[in-house]
Amino acid sequence: MSTTILSVRQLSHRYASTWAIRDISFEIDKTGILGLLGSNGAGKSTTMNIVCGVLNQTEGDVFINGIDLRKHPEEAKKGLGFLPQQAPLYLDLTVDEYLHHCAHLRQMEPKIVRHAVEEAKERCGLTHFSGRLIKNLSGGYRQRVGIAQAIIHKPTLVVLDEPTNGLDPNQIIEVRSLIREIAEERAVIFSTHILSEVQVLCKDIRMIEQGKLVFADTMEAFNNYISPQSVRVEMDQPPTDEALMQIEGVTKVERLTERSLRIFFDGDPDITNRIIHASVQHDWYIREIYLDKGSLDDVFAQLSNRN
Repeated sequence: MSTTILSVRQLSHRYASTWAIRDISFEIDKTGILGLLGSNGAGKSTTMNIVCGVLNQTEGDVFINGIDLRKHPEEAKKGLGFLPQQAPLYLDLTVDEYLHHCAHLRQMEPKIVRHAVEEAKERCGLTHFSGRLIKNLSGGYRQRVGIAQAIIHKPTLVVLDEPTNGLDPNQIIEVRSLIREIAEERAVIFSTHILSEVQVLCKDIRMIEQGKLVFADTMEAFNNYISPQSVRVEMDQPPTDEALMQIEGVTKVERLTERSLRIFFDGDPDITNRIIHASVQHDWYIREIYLDKGSLDDVFAQLSNRN
């Protein structure tokens, strides 16, 4: 039976008299991308800094590949790669010089450093920039260098904090593609407050809000979290609002176009059948009908208790 890649158990941390996070637990036992989602100040960064060994927790335990991070930090961190929001780059070094430096910081055996650097550069699309000063690279390629230093020692867990922040649309697409490739061989924690980034990249989500874990499930479950509260309908001969309000469960009618409406209801799943039945009775001639799903922003707001 394989060892769990990351185990976070009842993690809590207090700054002075205020708890930043309280009793957070989750595990990662497979490769792929886990989205760590949370608004600014929710406790996401505190959790991530503890997992990466930057901060000692007040309570709880973190195990990386079964190794207690607090008791055996050097051994545990051999299985961990970390790219903070501000990549720790030395701008006056070349790409090669910087990656060799990072390899030595990781206490890698000297005989394997050269091969490890070449492999990391190839994986991150940096081979042609080996001798270039980092300060002369674009934002997207600087981010690639940051990712390269996080994987140079072949960790089983890579933590990326807002890795697409500040990049232009083309650079974002490139970095997303690179992250997907990296996640084929290892577990990746993708930390962000941007919902669309999580939706595009992640299959599983852990959401922290107000210092607590408020959601732990798949992306599909996250998208479906809020039950539909409205129906979109297109009719050849739409009735009056008053006629639609006579249908049991209908609470409000919104006219979108001459033939298109949004009908709000009380949550009863039989509402579509009732609307179709009324349409047949009164010759409204429905062309299309479907349930509206709540947007990711709606889900985020509900889980954050801010709606």
